[in-house]
Parts: sequence; structure tokens; C-alpha cells
Amino acid sequence: MVTNPVDYVEPLGKAGASGFTFHVEVSKDNWQELVRQIKSKGMKPGVALKPGTPIEEVYPLLDCENPVEMVLVMTVEPGFGGQKFMPEMMDKVRTLRKKYPSLDIEVDGGLGPSTIDAAASAGANCIVAGSSVFGAPDPAQVISLVRKSVEESQ
Repeated sequence: MVTNPVDYVEPLGKAGASGFTFHVEVSKDNWQELVRQIKSKGMKPGVALKPGTPIEEVYPLLDCENPVEMVLVMTVEPGFGGQKFMPEMMDKVRTLRKKYPSLDIEVDGGLGPSTIDAAASAGANCIVAGSSVFGAPDPAQVISLVRKSVEESQ
């Protein structure tokens, strides 16, 4: 998480990034301009929220004229890998899926073979799996399992 995401829009756009996700907690005052800048650089805007942030904080970013295109529900506190998955965050995913059926909903934190089904069945269709993939003896097998779970849940 960065504290001033607008500073990174241009460099990431120039580097060829396809998406740009910022935390709602640090962008409450300038998210509309931030979304405009992200789209102007050809990137897909997304918004992330930490576990303690109420889901309602992202509604204005989805129910506006120029909305974000993805919501990332953090299932751990951001900052470092290897944390334990917080299953109670799946209520946020279910709420978003019900309210926004076609929205890309991403989950990040503690995801792997033992937690992917909970995330996929709650409605997540984009998965970030760092430690469970890179720490696995067979990363391709973990990726395949995660992909299969999400595909079967849609």
C-alpha cells in the first residue's frame, strides 16, 4: 500500500501496466481524479480495502459516472506475505457479488489449496496467491488448482 498513489500512475502507465489498484483508505479525497488519470493512461482502475474497512466505503467508487472496474478485498492486513487467511472477509465478497454481479472481485492474502474454495464460492473471480504458489514444490499444480476452483464456482 502506498500513501500517495497518484504519484505512481504515470510511471506505471509508461511501464505498460494493464491495471492500477489503490487503497480506498488513502484515496478518500481524490479518488475521482485518480480513476480519471488511471483510465487516461490505458489502465483498468481497481480499489482495495483492508480487513477493518467497511465494504460500504467502496460503494461510491462503483456507483458513480466513472467507476472503478475491480474491487480487491484484502483477506490479510497488507504489508507482508505468509499471513493467515481471514475467512470472515468472505462476507464482503458475497455482499459485493450480490450487489454487483458482473464486477471483478479479487481477494489477496492467505490464499491457497486450503482456502481457495471459500473465496471462489463467495464470488471472488480474481485471486492473488503469492506464498502458496512460490513456496510450493510444484507451483504449476497450485495455480491449476486455484484456477479450477474459480472456474467451477462461476
